[in-house]
Amino acid sequence: MSDGGNSALGRKAFKRSRSHFTDRITADGRDGWPVESGRYRLVVSRACPWASRSLISRRLLGLEDALSVAVADPIQDDRSWRFTLDPDGRDPVLGIRFLSEAYDRRETDYPGGVSVPAIVDIPSGRLVTNDYQQITLDLATEWTALHRPGAPDLYPQARRDEIDTVMEEVYEDVNNGVYRAGFATGQKEYEAACAGVFRRLELLGERLSRQRYLVGDTLTEADIRLFTTLVRFDAVYHGHFKCNRWKLAEHPVLWAYARDLYQTPGFGDTVDFDHIKRHYYQVHTGINPTGIVPLGPDLAGWLTPHHREELGGRPFGDGTPPGPVRPAEAIPPQGRP
Repeated sequence: MSDGGNSALGRKAFKRSRSHFTDRITADGRDGWPVESGRYRLVVSRACPWASRSLISRRLLGLEDALSVAVADPIQDDRSWRFTLDPDGRDPVLGIRFLSEAYDRRETDYPGGVSVPAIVDIPSGRLVTNDYQQITLDLATEWTALHRPGAPDLYPQARRDEIDTVMEEVYEDVNNGVYRAGFATGQKEYEAACAGVFRRLELLGERLSRQRYLVGDTLTEADIRLFTTLVRFDAVYHGHFKCNRWKLAEHPVLWAYARDLYQTPGFGDTVDFDHIKRHYYQVHTGINPTGIVPLGPDLAGWLTPHHREELGGRPFGDGTPPGPVRPAEAIPPQGRP
């Protein structure tokens, strides 16, 4: 997620920029960035759905020791993502105040905004990649030597074609669709995007009425990508982005599916509702000029029984759940149910 001129949102046509830095960190280091424990730092905002994918993947795969994480302040200023949550407003590992400094060390005057997730090379302080679509796929497939024992296969070879198809549909109509609706500049543009969101959600609901997970009987990358939009739906997309034909909590199948994932280790324990709400409502001044953050919705429902286990499925396949969240990465009480 990029800053992209927040005051202009809702005043000009929305178009998501492509990732400009698409180097890959791979087992063979073919782009010059080999997988290496402790070498890289993952920079995220807990508010951002694209960055949240990488937080979930990192935890499910047990990469906490291999890939450290920096959490940016959910409220940006004119220099975008900043490390004001850290002592002295400086990331303790990279030594920088703004993520843009790592971008500048890689390329000055690059096109596009400063976006998360981003992976930074710690020794040089240079940005390696901000390719949000590829980062999690590489964590699942290129970082396998550093996965924890019992880590799930989130992108199984035999299912990749189906996973890719589902993810493409989810991205176009849901992940990005809510933004096209929320940042629309005209009625027809908004109505087309909003209709597409709910049309796809209904189709996904039909699919998930028959099976516990999107592809096969285990968790995959497809579930991660849908979850990060669903978990924000009632808190911000329903009101702030005007995707309000119905609430997630009013759709029995999708609400149960989202709660199932939320209660699975690695998903809900990475979600910070406080960061999510404050970022969307306070930063997007183009569509919420007052900056008022709503009190609701009530978050207690996320912890209620979902009964999805009745559909079978094995969340981690032949593997095991991740262990407890490390105290330094735990979500403060105000950010969770």
